[in-house]
Parts: sequence; structure tokens; C-alpha cells
Amino acid sequence: MTLLDATARTGAVARINPVAKLGASALIAIPLVFTLDWVSAAVALLLECLLLPFAGLRWREFWVRTWPVWLAAPLTALTIALYGQSSGTVYVEWFVVRISEGSLELAVATLLRVLAIALPSVVLFVTVDPTDLADGLGQILRLPARFVLGALAGLRMIGLFLDDWRALELARRARGVADRGRLRRFLGMAFALLVLSIRRGAKLATAMEARGFGAPVARTWARESRFGAREWALIAIGAGIAGLAVAASVVAGTWNFILGPS
Repeated sequence: MTLLDATARTGAVARINPVAKLGASALIAIPLVFTLDWVSAAVALLLECLLLPFAGLRWREFWVRTWPVWLAAPLTALTIALYGQSSGTVYVEWFVVRISEGSLELAVATLLRVLAIALPSVVLFVTVDPTDLADGLGQILRLPARFVLGALAGLRMIGLFLDDWRALELARRARGVADRGRLRRFLGMAFALLVLSIRRGAKLATAMEARGFGAPVARTWARESRFGAREWALIAIGAGIAGLAVAASVVAGTWNFILGPS
């Protein structure tokens, strides 16, 4: 666990059951996935920004965790603006690039949509402990214990990837094969890491089977996973954000159900 993780888990959101965080994120994301308009995304994003100070994250932690979202959203919008479906006035047209009024509107909607879906998911799951999530999935959602425990073991192994990469890099340097050819070196190390991960996964699966984790019996859990008033409040907040976003879009006449008739 890093210092950043330890600090983030001191907030009030850290004490909420991960299943509630998963449910709230899904309630916000599902309506936005099925529509492509800027009003619903803008309303959802505005409400989320109003609630971000209550997430228990410091501003530095927030930017460190969410910078990939802020980078990916404009790049996605740029792609839509250049190559998206054109309609209305065409401003720029060159080869396969066509920037029009419609593509720009879709780009803005896509930008807001990506931010509105990704930001709450990242902020909520910063404070999630894998063991707490597994307890919630197994006890509250009643998912199969074999699947839950296997996923938990896999998540615990993710943190070892960085250490393995550093060890591989030091070993290659000690052998004098890491001085030139960055691309070739990266591909070689990536393949070596893949092989190492497969071997570790096979050993982990064998060890878990030997300890009875794959037995087809009802399992007991070391810690009880509780779902109370705080969890229901978070679910209600997620549902409220989704409901207000959809209502604002319908009232404004911009609701665009992507699975509807074209």
C-alpha cells in the first residue's frame, strides 16, 4: 500500500461499502452510455463537481488519480470533431477530415460524457480495498466464492508488476543488454513480464486449489460486509444525479437515445 492510498482511505467515503460505490457509479454511467447529448452529460458533471469536495480526497490526490481521464477526454473529443458524423455547416474539409457543426456538437457531448462517467468511478474507487470489495461481492451480491476469491488474488498480484519490471530492468542492465534499442528492449521486457505473470498465476492457482479455495461448498468469511444507511445514501445520490441529468436532457429536447431508430 502506498502513502497516497493510506491517506485517501482516511476520508468518509473510504468507510462506505465498495458494493455501494459500484452501484452508484453504475447508476450514473448507464443513462449516459445510452444517450449522446451535451445537456445530460453537463448536468451530471456539474452535480458531480459539487460533490467532489465531500469525497475525502486532497486536491493533489485528485489530480494524480484523475489525470488520465483529463487527458483521454479531450483526445476522444478531438477524434470525434475530426472524423465524426458531419451535419450542418462544414467549417473544414480536407481528405478524410471534415469538421462540421454536427461533429463539433458531438465532440463537446463526448468530452462531457467521458468526464461525467469516468470521474466519479475513479474518485469512488480510489479508496476501495480489494479485500473489502471481495467481501461485499461475496456476501451482499452473493457472487460465486470461487470467482470472487480468484479475482481478489489477481488484484493482489497487480501491485507486483512494477516491482517485476524494475527487477527485469536491473537484470538486463547487469547483463549489458539494456544500453540501446529502447523499443526492442521494451518489447523484450514486456514478453518476459508476460511469461513471469503466467508462471506466477499458475503457481497461485495450484496453491489456492491445494488450500481448498476451489471446493464446491458454502464458504465462511472472516469479516462481515455491512450495507447500511450510508451505502443507501450513496446509491440515492447516484440515482438522483442520473435522474436529474436525464430529466434536464428531456426537457431541453436534446435527449438522443443511441439505440433508437435512426
